[in-house]
Amino acid sequence: MATGPKRNEAPNEPLKRAIGLTVRAISGHNDLEVAFAPGAPELATKHVQLLEPSRVPSRREIAVIRGWADSLALIAGCHNEKLHNRLAPSSGFARTVFEAAERARVEALGANRMPGMAQNLTARIEDQYAHGRFADVKTQEEAPLEDALGLIVRERLTGSKPPDSAAALVHVWRDFIEQRGASVLELLDALIDDQENFGRLMRKLLHELELAEEPSDADEAETEEEKGNEPEGGENEADTAEQGEDGQDDASDEERGEAQTGEWQEMSEATSTDDLGAELDDRDEMEQAEPWRPNTSVLENPEAFGYKVFTREFDEEIAAAELSSPEELERLRAYLDRELKTLLSAVARLANRLQRRLLAQQNRAWDFDLEEGTLDAARLPRVIIDPMHSLSFKCERDTEFRDTVVTLLLDNSGSMRGRPIMVAACCADILARTLERCGVKVEILGFTTRAWKGGQSREQWLACGKPQGPGRLNDLRHLIYKTADAPWRRAKRSLALMMREGLLKENIDGEALAWAHGRLLARSEQRRILMMISDGAPVDDSTLSVNSGSYLEQHLCQVIEEIETRSPVELIAIGIGHDVTRYYRRAVTITDSSELAGAITDKLVELFEEKGRTPKARPTHRYRRVH
Repeated sequence: MATGPKRNEAPNEPLKRAIGLTVRAISGHNDLEVAFAPGAPELATKHVQLLEPSRVPSRREIAVIRGWADSLALIAGCHNEKLHNRLAPSSGFARTVFEAAERARVEALGANRMPGMAQNLTARIEDQYAHGRFADVKTQEEAPLEDALGLIVRERLTGSKPPDSAAALVHVWRDFIEQRGASVLELLDALIDDQENFGRLMRKLLHELELAEEPSDADEAETEEEKGNEPEGGENEADTAEQGEDGQDDASDEERGEAQTGEWQEMSEATSTDDLGAELDDRDEMEQAEPWRPNTSVLENPEAFGYKVFTREFDEEIAAAELSSPEELERLRAYLDRELKTLLSAVARLANRLQRRLLAQQNRAWDFDLEEGTLDAARLPRVIIDPMHSLSFKCERDTEFRDTVVTLLLDNSGSMRGRPIMVAACCADILARTLERCGVKVEILGFTTRAWKGGQSREQWLACGKPQGPGRLNDLRHLIYKTADAPWRRAKRSLALMMREGLLKENIDGEALAWAHGRLLARSEQRRILMMISDGAPVDDSTLSVNSGSYLEQHLCQVIEEIETRSPVELIAIGIGHDVTRYYRRAVTITDSSELAGAITDKLVELFEEKGRTPKARPTHRYRRVH
């Protein structure tokens, strides 16, 4: 039965089906379920999740997705999980480093046998480090050891150099690793097909690097005994990687033509390479997308990730004070002040708690009786009384509190009308004052739309003859209630605009989150915190009436994923009567707006009390660890 394109399906569906067939063929598991979603690529039991391709993906994007597919398929087919758990350190940093080396071994099996797969895996690794945060690292503290070791092992096994964006990362660790583990590294290539002995060798390397204890003789005897009692899951790993080599080359030529030399494995007896080639031929036009930029992301180029905007002509980013007259703002501020009286005691108590915690971290502390530093005048009488007594010096301790800016991003949709928006405005007002007293800068932003049911964007779409797939079809309104550098006393009237009747309309959360994140990235503070306060999923009737029902929600998930995995900004979400924990890693859901002040305060206290926290670069994509 042919698997060619079907009527009325999305242009990327043939690509998704072909990748699914390839994953099952490489892994050797015909029952493996392959799904595509905005979340991170990961492998679970009988399930592989890959990045959702754009509606019209570029060649580079296809290569990255295929690289993840090949990587996870190789793990599923060439990796023995039980053996891995016996050999790997029990937990902690040593296990992370061990798993990075095991992933490099598994990927090298496929890369060494199939050049096309090697190109895909290289594209995945280049994309992983495309953010460039490791391009200029100078010290080992800035460079994750697990990444460096994984790239060095990959280089030893395949001969492939680290990508340019990670060359500095490898450089700062190379001498340390190669000097201490020279004898171990020389043996890696000979054991690439033997997971057990390769793992033992890696444990020895971890011991040489002083990261873990070397397995004892008793441990090795126990492993041999367990090995004899169960089948070896990785015994056919070389055959698995080789079994479809010829068929993969044939299929890839039909798929890519002269564009890229890759390969597809034979899929199954029921699906021939000719059928697959016919399916992939329909992607010729699809591969003419805009060129891939190495550092592109859904924040910079949402269209490359399937999110389209019909027109931005009528969008606005505006200061709240510009939407109202001074007289109206005074009236609204008086109304907000009256409401504040009813909440002041509860919210102020929580704000004072936050202030005490913050000021405690900023207290100055000194070390005394030092041999150098600042002369301690308080101890000079000792020298006068006893001239033989040496001078005493003191030195101020470094504070762990870092220069910080906090952005509160408030949902200004119609569903927030009434008490929720009033409580949100009160909390923002009091917290802005509290954090300002503690030297923490605060920016307060809001997001909604200019009109119900699409506004001028929809009218323009109708005038153009209702083209299919218009994407976002409404006029955005992004509000600036208070900039980070503006003192509270100058912005307090603008905050009252949230009380204005008719301001609150619909909410497009993904674009608002990307906008607020962009403003934070432009700041110079060492620590940047973004707090989203919303009462529901993104909703815009005009957009959802002409696109899929999950169109806005999918884009929001992509933006959240990008910020949480690539950005230095710390993202928190508070859902009012709406479960936001399914979107955000760090989130809390409250059932009533009266709980908002406590939720905001608790989350900020939690963040500021994290001891020894330093900015840490996270990988481009998350994946489930190999174990």
